[in-house]
Amino acid sequence: MNNKFDITRAPQVPPRAGAKIRSVETTSGGLIRSTMLSGVAALAVLTIVYLPSEYGIDPTGFGAVLGLTEMGQIKQQLYAEAEADAAATPVVLDPAVMARLDRMEAQLLAIGAIIGAPVTEAPAPTVETAPREEVVVVEPEPQAAPEAVSPEATPVVEDTATNSEPAAEAAAIEPAVEAAVAEAITSEWRDEVSYTLAPGEGIEVKLVMEEGQTARFEWTANGAVVNYDTHGDGSGQKISYETGRGVPEQAGELTAAFTGNHGWFWRNRTDAPVTMTLRTAGDYAELKAP
Repeated sequence: MNNKFDITRAPQVPPRAGAKIRSVETTSGGLIRSTMLSGVAALAVLTIVYLPSEYGIDPTGFGAVLGLTEMGQIKQQLYAEAEADAAATPVVLDPAVMARLDRMEAQLLAIGAIIGAPVTEAPAPTVETAPREEVVVVEPEPQAAPEAVSPEATPVVEDTATNSEPAAEAAAIEPAVEAAVAEAITSEWRDEVSYTLAPGEGIEVKLVMEEGQTARFEWTANGAVVNYDTHGDGSGQKISYETGRGVPEQAGELTAAFTGNHGWFWRNRTDAPVTMTLRTAGDYAELKAP
Protein backbone atom coordinates (compact mmCIF):
# COMPACT_ATOMS: atom_id res chain seq x y z
CA MET A 1 0.00 0.00 0.00
CA ASN A 2 1.35 3.35 -1.07
CA ASN A 3 1.53 6.15 1.56
CA LYS A 4 0.25 9.36 0.05
CA PHE A 5 1.92 11.40 2.77
CA ASP A 6 5.46 10.10 2.36
CA ILE A 7 7.65 13.17 2.80
CA THR A 8 10.69 11.54 1.26
CA ARG A 9 8.92 11.38 -2.10
CA ALA A 10 7.51 14.94 -1.99
CA PRO A 11 8.98 17.40 -4.52
CA GLN A 12 11.61 19.72 -3.18
CA VAL A 13 10.53 23.43 -3.06
CA PRO A 14 13.35 25.98 -3.17
CA PRO A 15 13.36 28.34 -0.17
CA ARG A 16 12.16 31.89 -0.65
CA ALA A 17 14.72 34.64 -0.80
CA GLY A 18 14.90 36.52 2.53
CA ALA A 19 14.68 40.31 2.83
CA LYS A 20 17.92 42.22 2.77
CA ILE A 21 19.21 43.08 6.25
CA ARG A 22 21.84 45.79 6.70
CA SER A 23 23.97 45.87 9.81
CA VAL A 24 24.94 49.08 11.59
CA GLU A 25 28.49 49.37 12.70
CA THR A 26 28.98 50.92 16.17
CA THR A 27 32.09 52.02 17.99
CA SER A 28 32.83 52.99 21.56
CA GLY A 29 33.47 56.58 20.48
CA GLY A 30 30.07 56.78 18.81
CA LEU A 31 28.32 55.47 21.89
CA ILE A 32 30.10 58.01 24.11
CA ARG A 33 29.23 60.83 21.70
CA SER A 34 25.56 59.80 21.62
CA THR A 35 25.47 59.58 25.43
CA MET A 36 27.00 63.05 25.78
CA LEU A 37 24.54 64.56 23.30
CA SER A 38 21.64 63.01 25.21
CA GLY A 39 23.00 64.38 28.49
CA VAL A 40 23.37 67.89 27.03
CA ALA A 41 19.82 67.76 25.70
CA ALA A 42 18.49 66.60 29.08
CA LEU A 43 20.44 69.36 30.88
CA ALA A 44 19.06 71.97 28.49
CA VAL A 45 15.50 70.80 29.12
CA LEU A 46 16.17 70.81 32.88
CA THR A 47 17.57 74.37 33.02
CA ILE A 48 15.38 76.01 30.37
CA VAL A 49 12.01 74.33 31.00
CA TYR A 50 11.77 72.23 34.17
CA LEU A 51 13.49 74.38 36.82
CA PRO A 52 11.78 77.67 35.81
CA SER A 53 8.32 76.13 35.41
CA GLU A 54 8.40 74.04 38.61
CA TYR A 55 10.62 75.94 41.06
CA GLY A 56 10.93 79.46 39.61
CA ILE A 57 14.72 79.01 39.25
CA ASP A 58 15.97 80.50 35.98
CA PRO A 59 19.78 80.28 35.64
CA THR A 60 19.75 80.90 31.86
CA GLY A 61 17.12 83.63 31.60
CA PHE A 62 15.13 81.80 28.92
CA GLY A 63 12.46 80.86 31.46
CA ALA A 64 11.55 84.51 32.01
CA VAL A 65 11.36 85.08 28.24
CA LEU A 66 9.04 82.09 27.82
CA GLY A 67 6.95 83.02 30.88
CA LEU A 68 7.87 79.84 32.74
CA THR A 69 9.63 81.51 35.67
CA GLU A 70 6.52 83.38 36.78
CA MET A 71 4.52 80.17 36.58
CA GLY A 72 7.08 78.40 38.78
CA GLN A 73 7.06 81.20 41.35
CA ILE A 74 3.28 81.05 41.55
CA LYS A 75 3.47 77.28 42.07
CA GLN A 76 5.97 77.67 44.89
CA GLN A 77 3.82 80.32 46.58
CA LEU A 78 0.82 78.02 46.39
CA TYR A 79 2.87 75.14 47.81
CA ALA A 80 4.07 77.38 50.65
CA GLU A 81 0.52 78.48 51.45
CA ALA A 82 -0.66 74.88 51.43
CA GLU A 83 2.10 73.89 53.85
CA ALA A 84 1.28 76.86 56.07
CA ASP A 85 -2.39 75.92 56.07
CA ALA A 86 -1.53 72.33 56.97
CA ALA A 87 0.78 73.22 59.85
CA ALA A 88 0.17 76.72 61.16
CA THR A 89 2.68 77.66 63.83
CA PRO A 90 2.12 80.43 66.40
CA VAL A 91 4.13 83.59 65.79
CA VAL A 92 6.50 84.53 68.61
CA LEU A 93 7.82 88.08 68.67
CA ASP A 94 11.57 88.48 68.66
CA PRO A 95 13.07 89.46 72.08
CA ALA A 96 14.72 92.48 70.46
CA VAL A 97 11.33 93.72 69.30
CA MET A 98 9.86 93.30 72.79
CA ALA A 99 12.79 95.22 74.27
CA ARG A 100 12.27 98.07 71.80
CA LEU A 101 8.57 98.23 72.67
CA ASP A 102 9.44 98.39 76.37
CA ARG A 103 11.83 101.29 75.73
CA MET A 104 9.17 103.18 73.78
CA GLU A 105 6.68 102.65 76.61
CA ALA A 106 9.22 103.95 79.14
CA GLN A 107 9.83 107.06 77.00
CA LEU A 108 6.10 107.76 76.80
CA LEU A 109 5.78 107.42 80.59
CA ALA A 110 8.68 109.84 81.07
CA ILE A 111 7.06 112.38 78.74
CA GLY A 112 3.78 112.05 80.64
CA ALA A 113 5.61 112.66 83.93
CA ILE A 114 7.24 115.82 82.52
CA ILE A 115 3.90 117.21 81.35
CA GLY A 116 2.15 116.47 84.67
CA ALA A 117 4.89 117.89 87.01
CA PRO A 118 3.95 121.66 86.87
CA VAL A 119 0.26 120.91 87.32
CA THR A 120 0.82 118.97 90.55
CA GLU A 121 3.04 121.70 92.06
CA ALA A 122 0.69 124.59 91.21
CA PRO A 123 -1.68 124.44 94.29
CA ALA A 124 1.24 124.87 96.76
CA PRO A 125 1.11 128.75 97.04
CA THR A 126 -2.62 128.71 97.90
CA VAL A 127 -2.01 126.37 100.81
CA GLU A 128 0.64 128.72 102.23
CA THR A 129 -1.59 131.84 101.94
CA ALA A 130 -4.42 130.53 104.11
CA PRO A 131 -2.44 130.41 107.39
CA ARG A 132 -1.17 133.99 106.92
CA GLU A 133 -4.72 135.31 106.50
CA GLU A 134 -5.84 133.56 109.70
CA VAL A 135 -2.95 135.09 111.70
CA VAL A 136 -3.88 138.59 110.54
CA VAL A 137 -7.54 138.16 111.46
CA VAL A 138 -6.77 137.27 115.09
CA GLU A 139 -4.47 140.32 115.53
CA PRO A 140 -5.64 142.13 118.76
CA GLU A 141 -4.90 145.70 117.55
CA PRO A 142 -7.94 147.10 115.71
CA GLN A 143 -5.91 149.59 113.63
CA ALA A 144 -3.49 146.98 112.39
CA ALA A 145 -6.25 144.86 110.92
CA PRO A 146 -6.89 147.02 107.81
CA GLU A 147 -3.15 147.37 107.19
CA ALA A 148 -2.70 143.62 107.44
CA VAL A 149 -5.64 142.82 105.20
CA SER A 150 -4.59 145.10 102.35
CA PRO A 151 -1.05 143.67 101.98
CA GLU A 152 -2.41 140.17 102.08
CA ALA A 153 -4.90 140.88 99.30
CA THR A 154 -2.14 141.39 96.79
CA PRO A 155 -0.40 138.04 97.41
CA VAL A 156 -3.71 136.28 96.83
CA VAL A 157 -3.86 137.79 93.35
CA GLU A 158 -0.22 136.94 92.77
CA ASP A 159 -0.89 133.35 93.79
CA THR A 160 -3.71 133.16 91.25
CA ALA A 161 -1.36 134.39 88.56
CA THR A 162 1.25 131.94 89.74
CA ASN A 163 -1.28 129.11 89.49
CA SER A 164 -2.11 130.07 85.91
CA GLU A 165 1.53 130.15 84.79
CA PRO A 166 2.19 126.38 85.15
CA ALA A 167 -1.05 125.63 83.32
CA ALA A 168 0.01 127.92 80.47
CA GLU A 169 3.45 126.33 80.41
CA ALA A 170 1.91 122.84 80.31
CA ALA A 171 -0.39 123.89 77.46
CA ALA A 172 2.62 125.20 75.54
CA ILE A 173 4.70 122.07 76.21
CA GLU A 174 2.06 119.53 75.12
CA PRO A 175 2.07 120.39 71.35
CA ALA A 176 5.88 120.38 71.31
CA VAL A 177 6.03 117.00 73.02
CA GLU A 178 3.39 115.53 70.71
CA ALA A 179 5.30 116.82 67.68
CA ALA A 180 8.55 115.36 69.01
CA VAL A 181 6.94 111.97 69.62
CA ALA A 182 5.36 111.94 66.15
CA GLU A 183 8.68 112.91 64.56
CA ALA A 184 10.54 110.19 66.48
CA ILE A 185 8.04 107.54 65.39
CA THR A 186 8.12 108.73 61.76
CA SER A 187 11.92 108.97 61.57
CA GLU A 188 12.26 105.41 62.89
CA TRP A 189 11.23 103.98 59.49
CA ARG A 190 12.79 104.51 56.07
CA ASP A 191 9.91 103.33 53.83
CA GLU A 192 6.19 102.81 54.37
CA VAL A 193 3.65 101.36 51.89
CA SER A 194 -0.02 100.39 52.18
CA TYR A 195 -2.25 98.21 49.98
CA THR A 196 -5.88 97.11 50.10
CA LEU A 197 -6.34 93.40 49.29
CA ALA A 198 -9.68 92.09 48.08
CA PRO A 199 -10.81 88.63 49.31
CA GLY A 200 -8.47 86.03 47.82
CA GLU A 201 -6.02 88.64 46.51
CA GLY A 202 -2.28 88.49 47.24
CA ILE A 203 0.64 90.92 46.99
CA GLU A 204 4.44 90.68 47.20
CA VAL A 205 6.97 93.28 48.38
CA LYS A 206 10.74 92.70 48.24
CA LEU A 207 13.89 94.41 49.55
CA VAL A 208 17.03 94.40 47.40
CA MET A 209 19.75 93.25 49.84
CA GLU A 210 23.35 92.08 49.86
CA GLU A 211 24.30 88.89 51.69
CA GLY A 212 24.47 89.49 55.45
CA GLN A 213 22.56 92.79 55.45
CA THR A 214 19.82 93.17 58.08
CA ALA A 215 16.59 95.15 57.69
CA ARG A 216 14.03 95.97 60.38
CA PHE A 217 10.36 95.64 59.49
CA GLU A 218 6.86 95.96 60.85
CA TRP A 219 3.68 95.02 59.00
CA THR A 220 0.07 94.97 60.10
CA ALA A 221 -3.29 93.98 58.65
CA ASN A 222 -4.90 96.87 60.59
CA GLY A 223 -7.31 94.77 62.62
CA ALA A 224 -7.69 91.90 60.14
CA VAL A 225 -5.60 88.74 59.51
CA VAL A 226 -3.63 87.45 56.49
CA ASN A 227 -1.53 84.48 55.42
CA TYR A 228 2.11 85.34 54.78
CA ASP A 229 5.34 83.85 53.44
CA THR A 230 8.71 85.48 54.17
CA HIS A 231 11.16 84.31 51.50
CA GLY A 232 14.04 85.30 49.23
CA ASP A 233 15.39 84.57 45.77
CA GLY A 234 18.23 85.61 43.49
CA SER A 235 21.61 84.48 42.16
CA GLY A 236 20.04 81.12 41.29
CA GLN A 237 19.10 80.50 44.93
CA LYS A 238 15.85 80.39 46.87
CA ILE A 239 14.94 80.32 50.57
CA SER A 240 11.81 80.39 52.74
CA TYR A 241 12.37 82.11 56.09
CA GLU A 242 8.94 81.81 57.70
CA THR A 243 5.26 81.25 56.92
CA GLY A 244 2.11 81.94 58.89
CA ARG A 245 -1.66 81.65 58.66
CA GLY A 246 -4.26 84.04 60.07
CA VAL A 247 -1.67 86.47 61.49
CA PRO A 248 -2.71 90.08 62.31
CA GLU A 249 0.76 91.68 62.40
CA GLN A 250 4.48 91.04 62.80
CA ALA A 251 7.67 92.97 63.56
CA GLY A 252 11.31 91.95 63.64
CA GLU A 253 14.52 91.78 61.61
CA LEU A 254 15.26 90.12 58.24
CA THR A 255 18.87 89.08 57.47
CA ALA A 256 19.65 88.23 53.84
CA ALA A 257 21.01 84.71 53.41
CA PHE A 258 22.40 85.64 49.99
CA THR A 259 22.45 88.58 47.59
CA GLY A 260 19.07 89.06 45.94
CA ASN A 261 15.46 90.01 46.68
CA HIS A 262 14.09 89.24 50.14
CA GLY A 263 10.62 90.09 51.43
CA TRP A 264 7.05 89.02 51.98
CA PHE A 265 4.01 87.64 50.18
CA TRP A 266 0.59 88.21 51.78
CA ARG A 267 -2.79 86.80 50.78
CA ASN A 268 -6.22 87.79 52.09
CA ARG A 269 -8.17 84.61 52.88
CA THR A 270 -11.02 86.45 54.61
CA ASP A 271 -14.36 87.50 53.15
CA ALA A 272 -13.71 91.25 53.45
CA PRO A 273 -11.07 93.66 52.07
CA VAL A 274 -7.89 93.98 54.17
CA THR A 275 -5.55 96.99 54.27
CA MET A 276 -1.88 95.95 54.57
CA THR A 277 0.73 98.41 55.89
CA LEU A 278 4.49 97.70 55.76
CA ARG A 279 7.25 99.80 57.36
CA THR A 280 10.94 99.06 56.81
CA ALA A 281 14.34 100.42 57.83
CA GLY A 282 17.93 99.24 57.99
CA ASP A 283 20.41 97.93 55.42
CA TYR A 284 18.94 97.47 51.94
CA ALA A 285 19.34 99.13 48.54
CA GLU A 286 15.68 99.70 47.65
CA LEU A 287 12.12 98.54 48.26
CA LYS A 288 10.48 96.87 45.24
CA ALA A 289 6.70 97.18 45.42
CA PRO A 290 3.92 96.82 42.83
